[in-house]
Amino acid sequence: MGRATSSPTPMTPYRQSVDDVLAELGINAQRGLSQDEARSRLERYGRNGLVAEKPVPAWKKFLGQFTDVLVILLLVAAAVSAGLWLYERGSALPYEAMAIFAIVLLNALIGYLQQARAEQAVAALRQMSAAQARVVRDGVQQSVQAAELVPGDIILVEEGDTVPADARVIQSSALQTAEAALTGESLPVAKDIAAIPEEKGLGDQHNMIFSGTAATYGRGRAVVTATGMHTQMGRIAGMLKEAPDETTPLQKELDRVGKLLGIIVVVIAAVMIATILLVEDVRGFSAIFDVLILGVALAVAAVPEGLPAVVTAVLALGVQRMAKRNAIIRHLAAVETLGSADVIASDKTGTLTRNEMTVRRVVTASGRVDLSGTGYAPEGDVRRAGGRNGRGAIDGPLRVEFARALSAADRANNAVLQEQDGRWTVQGDPTEGALIVAARKAGLEDEALAARFARIAEVPFSSERKLMSTIHSDAEKEKRLVAFTKGAPDVLLARCSQELVGEEARTLTAERREEILANNEDLAGEGLRTLGAAFRLLPKDAPGDEAPGGKAFDERVEQDLVFLGLIGMIDPPRDEARNAVARAKGAGIRPMMITGDHPKTASVIAAELGIAGEGRAVTGTELENMPEDALDRTVRDLSVYARVNPEHKLRIVKALQREGMTVAMTGDGVNDAPALKAADIGVAMGIAGTDVSKQAADMVLADDNFASIVAAVEEGRAIFSNIRRFLRYLLSSNIGEVMTMFFGVLLAEVIGLTAEGNGGLVLPLLATQILWINLVTDGAPALALGVDPADTETMGRPPRPRGEGVITRRMWAGIVFVGLVMAVGTLIIFDASLPGGLIEGSGSLAYAQTMAFTTLVLFQLFNVFNARSDDRSAFGGLFRNRWLWAAIALSLLLQAAVIYLPFLREAFSTVSLSVADWLTCAAVASSVLWLRELSKVVIRMTGQGGRRPPSVA
Repeated sequence: MGRATSSPTPMTPYRQSVDDVLAELGINAQRGLSQDEARSRLERYGRNGLVAEKPVPAWKKFLGQFTDVLVILLLVAAAVSAGLWLYERGSALPYEAMAIFAIVLLNALIGYLQQARAEQAVAALRQMSAAQARVVRDGVQQSVQAAELVPGDIILVEEGDTVPADARVIQSSALQTAEAALTGESLPVAKDIAAIPEEKGLGDQHNMIFSGTAATYGRGRAVVTATGMHTQMGRIAGMLKEAPDETTPLQKELDRVGKLLGIIVVVIAAVMIATILLVEDVRGFSAIFDVLILGVALAVAAVPEGLPAVVTAVLALGVQRMAKRNAIIRHLAAVETLGSADVIASDKTGTLTRNEMTVRRVVTASGRVDLSGTGYAPEGDVRRAGGRNGRGAIDGPLRVEFARALSAADRANNAVLQEQDGRWTVQGDPTEGALIVAARKAGLEDEALAARFARIAEVPFSSERKLMSTIHSDAEKEKRLVAFTKGAPDVLLARCSQELVGEEARTLTAERREEILANNEDLAGEGLRTLGAAFRLLPKDAPGDEAPGGKAFDERVEQDLVFLGLIGMIDPPRDEARNAVARAKGAGIRPMMITGDHPKTASVIAAELGIAGEGRAVTGTELENMPEDALDRTVRDLSVYARVNPEHKLRIVKALQREGMTVAMTGDGVNDAPALKAADIGVAMGIAGTDVSKQAADMVLADDNFASIVAAVEEGRAIFSNIRRFLRYLLSSNIGEVMTMFFGVLLAEVIGLTAEGNGGLVLPLLATQILWINLVTDGAPALALGVDPADTETMGRPPRPRGEGVITRRMWAGIVFVGLVMAVGTLIIFDASLPGGLIEGSGSLAYAQTMAFTTLVLFQLFNVFNARSDDRSAFGGLFRNRWLWAAIALSLLLQAAVIYLPFLREAFSTVSLSVADWLTCAAVASSVLWLRELSKVVIRMTGQGGRRPPSVA
């Protein structure tokens, strides 16, 4: 991160007035910085971030590829081989030493490039999930990357946001922040705008907000006074260390498998070296040295030491593909868990629906009014419901009630309706935006309402109260204040004592309350989300807590209210959500709806989307009184939950997990963080979500769309399948090499492998040839499998069982079977190419070794197709992965080069092969494909070839 060149403001902005701080920074609080000035200050002060540790130089990373013990042994072997050549001068050049060194160098280069690509991919993921900040620039609210904030920026902070920089508060509406991480203060700290005359510590600077802390209540504006290393967090950055690289459970398991395999192979290599020295007639230092090189080469070829790095690259690249589908993964481990998801518990608004609320109906004491139009454009007709031809006039008491209800909803509101390039958008909550649009359709203009009702205080919305209130002066009646309240109708009605009928406030009777609630049920039954609006008149000297800048009111004003009416709005289901729900069910995943909305609204939307057909919604009140055993039974059968709060979400998650399910849970609020952390996959909303929820989540939806969750599950399954393909191929090929050498030594007499009387070493393959196979076949083809396109059946299978390892018993059985076929086929070719043995041949040892060498390479290239599945035919989707065919072609070209180029032929002790020889090798090598196909047929016939998705109600 860039370092600021100097401190841009006085060291004690908390001791200065708001006007003095703004003047010092040269900023207008209403317009903020201009874009040009923001760019200029960014160049001057640097990016808003802590200085990271110096990156490891590329040359150090490259040298790090040579630190493995087995690689060091190979380098020593190459040096000793070169020394023997200098001593004996048996050839024009030290071909063996050169070949070993070249292969080690190429392996190191490939490892370095893989590591670099993985690091670049992970860095790109961090960039995608970079924190955002809301600022005012050129008089317009907008979102920018927090790293681009500069001193003088006006930032907007509200409940759930992480404070992006140190800033002086210039406007506070009950704003509170949690500063425990910085000051140790366990309780949230209330913020105001008053200057503090004396020097105070951080914990007592009540007019400052600090980078890295979180807003827990209310909202406010502040001017940035310090960024990057000049923030209070930056001052202690020297004591901080960069977060360690994440190691996922999959990587840990693969590392364990690799080490176990390494130990086994090293033991086999040691046994084989001892067997060769005891069984073969090995004489002379050179021959003994060849045996030792062979053992080291076999261990190097067989140990998949690069597995964790390659898996990181595959995971990270796959996650970038997810990002293109609007699912931003914050933790790589979530990719593994996605493949096991049994349940997707989703919020309704904005995720399953469009989040483009539109007011359709307003119900008051004197009747109903319908509004037409969709979206945020303030265009549409307003008419009395039930009028002749649907165009009844709005007059008399209904007109007064209608205007008052929408005026209250418009003023008790923090959204901003904007038009940019002919498109109307809402900054803020979509529900509040819909209320503003409805008021404009009714002819209520913002300027006129703002001129009459100037806001002086706010009681912010909270998920516990389900209400929001604002207190205003009244320019037409200066001796009074007006409190406007909106919120959940059932909660609001309980706080009302009167109802507006025309110009008169009448006492609410029990019968009228029942009638209002029945109207609310009717609206919800039509799939409309309902809000109630109310008001209360307060005397000018109404009691309130004294606070800098005026009185601070609390929820006590939300009593003895006058009910104005019900407002019904619709947030239509997303078209793509219907298909996504169907795809999820087809994949054995159970979609659930968990919403704070009305039960009937939730039931209607759930039925329309196909989440639940029975229309039964469990309410938060029912959950409150439900014991754990009853809750466990409920979550097993019912999929729609309404009027829930964040604590209910947490209970639902834990109940589902007790039932053995892997749960993906969505959330967007501060209080959703515990449920997001408790879920196996926490999914935060990228648009509507708070910073706190995003930090608690494993995945962030860039478009807040349920379909993106299902797409992420599909991509996660595909990534995991590709890792299994990669492992299936790599391990079976390596085991084939080990078995070929091991049984070649044990059965030397049987296959006609005898010394030629000079005490030299006689083996099926040379050390350099084994290393070459490792380079050619474990490189490009294996990586190409890692980017194999997703199967058409990916979402036709049930979720992977919870706790199932990446390599199953059936996979191990297939791996060993393929390795054994490779070893047998290679040794048959070797035997048939030599005189004697089970199959009489007539070739030389070099010819036999070249034939075996080529056959084993071809075996592994045929095995690429086997590795794509344990049970499905290799011929399905044969040409979908063009990278795989390119990798196979490259491997064949390299093998041909080793056989036909004189320099490489000398280095690898090969001889030229005829077309007939190639055909023979290919025919035998193809047996691994046909035999594996037969075994897959048996697997499918015996019903072991995968599970069908369970029925999801």
